[in-house]
Parts: sequence; C-alpha cells; structure tokens
Amino acid sequence: MSYSVHKSLDDGLYFLNGKRQNLEKTQYSREFDVFEPRTGEVVAKCPIAPKEFVDEACVDAKEAQTAWGKMVPMERTKILVKVADIIRANVEELAVWESKTNGKSVKEAREDVLSSADTFMFYGGIAPAVLKGDHFELPDDRFCYTKCEPFGVVGCIGAWNYPFQTCVWKVAPALAAGNAVIYKPSPFAPGSPVALGEILKAAGVPDGVYNVVQGDAETGEALCQNPEVRRVSFTGSVETGKAIQRNCAKNNIKPVTLELGGKSAFIVFEDADIDEAVGAAILANFLNQGEVCTNATRVFVQHDVVGRFLEKLTQECDKIKVGDPLDEKNNVGAIVNKQHLNKVLGFVEEAGALLVRGGKRLNPSGVENGFYFDPAILTDLHDDMTVVKQEIFGPVLLLLPFKTEEEVIARANNTMYGLAAGLHTGCVKRAHRVASALEAGTVFVNTYNDTHVHVPFGGYKNSGHGKENSVECLKEYTQIKSVYVHVGNEVQHNLN
Repeated sequence: MSYSVHKSLDDGLYFLNGKRQNLEKTQYSREFDVFEPRTGEVVAKCPIAPKEFVDEACVDAKEAQTAWGKMVPMERTKILVKVADIIRANVEELAVWESKTNGKSVKEAREDVLSSADTFMFYGGIAPAVLKGDHFELPDDRFCYTKCEPFGVVGCIGAWNYPFQTCVWKVAPALAAGNAVIYKPSPFAPGSPVALGEILKAAGVPDGVYNVVQGDAETGEALCQNPEVRRVSFTGSVETGKAIQRNCAKNNIKPVTLELGGKSAFIVFEDADIDEAVGAAILANFLNQGEVCTNATRVFVQHDVVGRFLEKLTQECDKIKVGDPLDEKNNVGAIVNKQHLNKVLGFVEEAGALLVRGGKRLNPSGVENGFYFDPAILTDLHDDMTVVKQEIFGPVLLLLPFKTEEEVIARANNTMYGLAAGLHTGCVKRAHRVASALEAGTVFVNTYNDTHVHVPFGGYKNSGHGKENSVECLKEYTQIKSVYVHVGNEVQHNLN
C-alpha cells in the first residue's frame, strides 16, 4: 500500500492500465499548456488524446472491468477503504498538489482531500447493502428477484474548480458499483485525477479499471460517442452539458448525469441575524475564489436592513486576505487561469453597476504573475442586467434589495438555473415556507455551501439532472435486472 505524491507534472498526465505515462509524439498532433495559477507559469505541456486513442482506452477498460464487476461487493469494499486510508495518510501533500493545480487556498484543498477520503469510505461501506437487490413473492409457484449490475465502462468528465474532489465524487460510486472508468479532466486542472490513479493502484484496484485521458471538447465527444461507454457523468457548463447529452445519444442511447451551472439566490430577511447572514453571504460568494457552482452571487436583502448589511459586509470583506494559496495566512487564492480572470474582470467592468469594493486584479508579493482578483461587491443593480442573469464563476457579490417575501421568491426563481439557493431568517415557519417555494436542488437555511457525501446533490431546470453523492448516486451507476422464476411443474397458459 506504498504511495507517494508525484512532485512534477512531467511524470505524465495520462493514467492507463495501472501506470502513469506520457503519450508518444506519434500518438498526437495537438497539446495544451498547463498553468500553475498561483505563479502564472506554464509548468507542462499536455498531449490531447485523439479519438483513436480514446477508443483504444475504452477497449482496455472493458476488458479490465470483467473481473472487477464480477468481484463480490465486499471485496471491492476492502479495496475502497484502503483508498480512503491512503488519501488520509497523504492529505498534506495532496492538498499542496491540489492548490498548485487549481489555485485554491491550501486550507480549502485540505478539506477537499479529507472529504474525498470520506467519499471512498462511504461508498465502500454502503455498496454491499445497497447492491443486494430485492425479492418478490408471486402467485402460482413463482417468484422474482432483482440484480444490481454495473454498466461496464462509464465515462466521467470533470470540472476544474474541485479537480480532486469532483473526480472522487464520480469515481468512488462508479467503482463501488463494479464499473471501470475512463476519466477526462478539465484541461485547466488536469493533474489531480492522475494522482488518484496512483492511489487506486496502491490500494489494489486492478490495472485498467481506472484510466485518465486528457484533452479538449473533441476528446470528450469521442468518449461520449464510444459504444463501449454505457454511462456518462459530467460536471461543467450548461452549453457543454447540452453537447454532452447530444453526443451520448448519437451512436447508442446512454444515461447521463449532468451537474451544470448555477446563478443561485441568497435571501436575507429583515429578522435575520445580520452578522451571521453576512458570514453566510461571504461563504456563498468567495469560497474557492468564487469558483463554486452553487455560489449565490445574487444576494437579496430586505429593504429595511440593506444599509446595515452592506456596512457589515464591506467591513468583513476588507479583512479577506488574497494571495499565495500555499500561505496559510491567506483566505483566497488564485483564479484558475488568465482567460478566466479576464472573464471575471469583464463582468465587473461591463456591469453598469456601482462597484462598492474590489473588482481589480491583484499582484501579491512573491507571486506577482499569478491570477489574483480582489473580491467585489456590486450594488445599484436590476434583474435584467447581464451580470445578474449570467453565471460569473468568480468572487463577485451582487446586492439586490427587496420588499416582500412574495416578490423575492419570484425574483429568486426567475432564472434558467436551479442548482442551489439560500436564506437567512429568524422565523422557522418562513424558513420552511420559502425553502419549499425555491426552485433549486439544494436549499441552505441560515448557512451556505454545506456538502456531505451522504446527502444527494444535483440541480433543477438547466442546472442538470441526476445526483452526485448519496445512495441515489450509487444506484445511478447500476442497471436493475428483474429475474422471474417458476418452480412449479407446469407453466399455466390460456392460449388453447
């Protein structure tokens, strides 16, 4: 069970048949730059896998899955528990790796890694009980039972904002159910899933059961269209999610889990504890540099407490320390790359709103070329503005006053997204009433951005369908087969 975290991306960004590797130059014609967000430096060049390479990886995964899928769930459980143990034993090194890959604070990365260990422990633990099937007694000497069977090879396409955790959310239940996985990371943060491959290998996952291929939209298209891939899970934007779903129906029909974007609302009622509400709003907007799909950039505050809320919010935001994510003193790290930093800056510059604070690029000492952004607060907004309607995916908080409960519910629901929502109130009746009225897959009451592996996570409307985490997610990686059995001497029929 020996494992050590690789310190360099040059060791290879592919994980195939149980080992880390690079592609030979003859195997590809295109590549992309891999950046370290904290410094702005190009730290590697990664080959883009062509369709032929993806197809070959799928064939190898199918062959490896046969034995893995036939293994009794309890044997797979023993291996997945070892995975959790290895992750915990290497949490500090993995957190540094994740921070360098993504730009997030090493403090946040540490929590992501620990929760990833919990995810493997959870799915390893519940799989034998959940995958047992059911038994049905029928009349006339008959009975029926169900079997939970793996799909075979599943394709998983991950996001760059939580590279390690997003990968684990998909891979742990897929493996627990007996599937093999072809994982394609985002080219913005390609390294962490490769580290996971080495951990799985050290824990005893057979070669070829977990594989990582790198690339862009064409690589993802090849993965979705491959007939050996029987199920797909994707985390990313709405537009890419639509393309994923189309590609998954092109050659053979396959189920898809889509965890897409959000434009969540956070509602502060006049009876809320303002200090607590401000803390929740900061968590809802500036966690992970604002690069969180559930983030509630639309902060609705009841008219009578807007002034108090904004004053306290500004004071607290001024205390946020932005800088080198490896420095434990800093709360907010670097935006993932220059392209995304410019996108966030563009939203602020073109908003047509009042910029209360922040909203500028920062150049912290020692990491001046990194991609840093001062968390922004915007006011004087209306609901039809582009910045209020579109997902920013950065540390930009939009303050929107409201007068009545009925008004704010209608405004909060006036979006194509439905991933999450939140509210702060001192009235328990209002809390449950508003939570029921909000059109979102997750609602936070007097808190924000809580996530636990045993609780289902997924969106409404254009934020996707299917669930990550929980028992429901494990079931989504299986097919249910019904087996009817007759134990009598004669099958009765009425055809004569």
